[in-house]
Amino acid sequence: MLIVVEPLDAEDHALHGHPERPSRIEAVMAGIGDLHLEGDLLVVDAPPAPLDRLQRVHDPAYLERLRLLSAEGGGPLDPDTYVRPGSWDAARRAAGAALAAVEAARLHGAPAFVPARPPGHHAVTGQGMGFCLVNNVAVAAAALADAGERVLVVDWDVHHGNGTQALFWDDPSVLYVSTHQWPSYPGTGRSDEVGGPGARGWTLNVPLPPGATGDVVRRAFDELVAPVVEAFVPTWVLVSAGFDAHRADPLADLALSAGDFADLAGVVTEYAPPGRLVLLLEGGYDLGALRSSVAATLGRLVGAAPTGEPPTSGGPGTDRVAQVAVRRSAALAAADG
Repeated sequence: MLIVVEPLDAEDHALHGHPERPSRIEAVMAGIGDLHLEGDLLVVDAPPAPLDRLQRVHDPAYLERLRLLSAEGGGPLDPDTYVRPGSWDAARRAAGAALAAVEAARLHGAPAFVPARPPGHHAVTGQGMGFCLVNNVAVAAAALADAGERVLVVDWDVHHGNGTQALFWDDPSVLYVSTHQWPSYPGTGRSDEVGGPGARGWTLNVPLPPGATGDVVRRAFDELVAPVVEAFVPTWVLVSAGFDAHRADPLADLALSAGDFADLAGVVTEYAPPGRLVLLLEGGYDLGALRSSVAATLGRLVGAAPTGEPPTSGGPGTDRVAQVAVRRSAALAAADG
């Protein structure tokens, strides 16, 4: 079974010509339709997130500013990030969808997927940025951590999730792992960023060069991520599932395929206890690549036969994994010293 939270097209959160647009959800749902799951697909509602859950990770003053800006007709938060009349409601529903997915996964013992927009992983405590208004994955991770869970957040979006990292920098109940293009927006996510004094080692960044292919990412998970996850022992796994690392994406320069995302889905499934895996949509701006990548990823979760693009290999970055290991070890040693 696959659980999908009610599609969040957020038509009232849209700006003409912007890459983060409602048609992204149409592409995602087409990808889910390509799996022909029928009775094995469960769709659940996405109520708005309670304000106290949003305030757990965001400054109340920022949330109020976002609400007022939306009510007054909208405007820019930064050159890349917009607010429209429907944006406040869309942001609350996106975060609420993350919470609903956790509860549905717990109830039914099956993986869940959140096709939400706007995305969230760049949003910091007091500011939206990078197309993001509210940090959806952080809202869900904080709720789980407050309930005593140990939460692994895997972020395979092509851009580093600076907001998620910052929010859990010193929280020992959350392990944040990111593979991302470097250099690229937002300029964070160096391999020597390893967590605060109360959570040293529970931030793991793997910056990758432009053109890196799936074999490099898989090597990073095998050699770097797996031992840290084993030491952390997560009870839940949340995935910031951005698909803009696809080679067709117009906003970045990694060279993954839909088959690579399927492989990553298999990896995170091994990390998660049964019924404790939730994937949340982040980036992905080529509609065809988004459709095929979602189908491949979710297909792997439900055991569907692989179709479409095979995994990739041969790109640059094979030496980067060893470099990351050295720099990370040095940073941990310096912190301990």
